[in-house]
Amino acid sequence: MKAVFFDLDGTLLDREASIKEFSIQQYQRYYSKLSHIPQAVFTNRFKELDARGYVWKDKVYQQMEAEFTFQGIAAEDLLRDYLDHFHQSCVPFPYLTECLSALRDMQLKLGIISNGRWDFQMASIQALQIEEYFEVILISEREGISKPDPQIFHRAMDRLCVSPHESVFVGDHPVNDAEAAKSCGMEAVWKIDPHWDEPPADYKVDSLKELPLIVNRILKKNT
Repeated sequence: MKAVFFDLDGTLLDREASIKEFSIQQYQRYYSKLSHIPQAVFTNRFKELDARGYVWKDKVYQQMEAEFTFQGIAAEDLLRDYLDHFHQSCVPFPYLTECLSALRDMQLKLGIISNGRWDFQMASIQALQIEEYFEVILISEREGISKPDPQIFHRAMDRLCVSPHESVFVGDHPVNDAEAAKSCGMEAVWKIDPHWDEPPADYKVDSLKELPLIVNRILKKNT
């Protein structure tokens, strides 16, 4: 075992907490134009329409504009604000840097494989102050392929010169992360998310604090 690869949203980045914090901050920035909407209504509807990141924000804000009748501001303005400011609201999962430091101390190579837009995802990674830990970062927009396509997993492994049986993948999505990694021959660790049905992963963790112990177990199993 030589490498550990991670998903970003829902695995390293606490996206639910980040979205909540961002929507509160956005409401406050545009309070003069949004004050006819109660803050809780604005933030809760944003979260609902966001659908855990699987609906792009142009559609989210267009729907909110139709429902709330924005005053003196357009959906496009709020979308631009999202692109410019979301990274300022990024919330890491607990023990993030401790986990990455422990894995690096085990002489393991680390990488990220994430769906999304390059500039946006990189801004989140940099806001979390974790870019230095990773030898490769693959974002679907730049790669031209997205998870669960096995090509993006194999491309990441090729860049680190590791084979699937030498690699672990950690992610929260049952299909895009756990099932896709297993289909590539990687060890799959599911970052537990009660929103999803449990996938057939090799291991599961509720906290990043547990991950170095799991990886150490895999290392011992393979020696």
